[in-house]
Amino acid sequence: MTASLHYLYDPLCGWCYGAAPGLRALTKAEGLPPLTLHPTGLFAGRGARPMDRHFAAYAWSNDQRIAALTGQIFSEAYRAGPLASFDRPFDSTAATRALTAVHRVAPAREAEALTAIQSARFVDGRDVTDPAVLADILSALGLGEAAGFAADPTLDALVERRTAQGRALLAEARGNGVPTLALRTAEGLAALSSEPLYRNPESLFSTLRRIADGAAPSSL
Repeated sequence: MTASLHYLYDPLCGWCYGAAPGLRALTKAEGLPPLTLHPTGLFAGRGARPMDRHFAAYAWSNDQRIAALTGQIFSEAYRAGPLASFDRPFDSTAATRALTAVHRVAPAREAEALTAIQSARFVDGRDVTDPAVLADILSALGLGEAAGFAADPTLDALVERRTAQGRALLAEARGNGVPTLALRTAEGLAALSSEPLYRNPESLFSTLRRIADGAAPSSL
């Protein structure tokens, strides 16, 4: 059985944004098992909630922990924009839909689009719960076809399938929330430590390359 990697995420998750440099390194590294991204819908649908002062303060406090650990920027534009927009929900539905459109049209660019959406929110302070903003982000990446497809009602079934699959994989891997990087081998699906995604992804690559070459995970 060929080994495969699975990255489970939600586009509004601050820890997923913290792991963005690690994910970028993972997508560019050579000789690793093939990587697939899966949204889990953590903050979509029933996981969405109103943005209010209490939740905004909690999110900002958590974001500062992530910034201290990873060096990722959580800007004042983000704090004064999305975190202070109490008329807008904390809801990843639209972003998950946009990324599913990218997955359908140009799957190899999903990680790139995810990073762009995260940067738009956490650095530029843009409202990525707004489909028009998301369409602008995708168009700026040259993903105009995906931007148009995100508004197509026929995408609904694919969004539902992908998020259901993401939740199922998270449960199977016994992952502790998102982001979770999981490795599937003949021995099953197992969550890997998230630490290398935040600090030193290179430390993970040699092990993954040996697995890709056929070594059993239990022997490493």
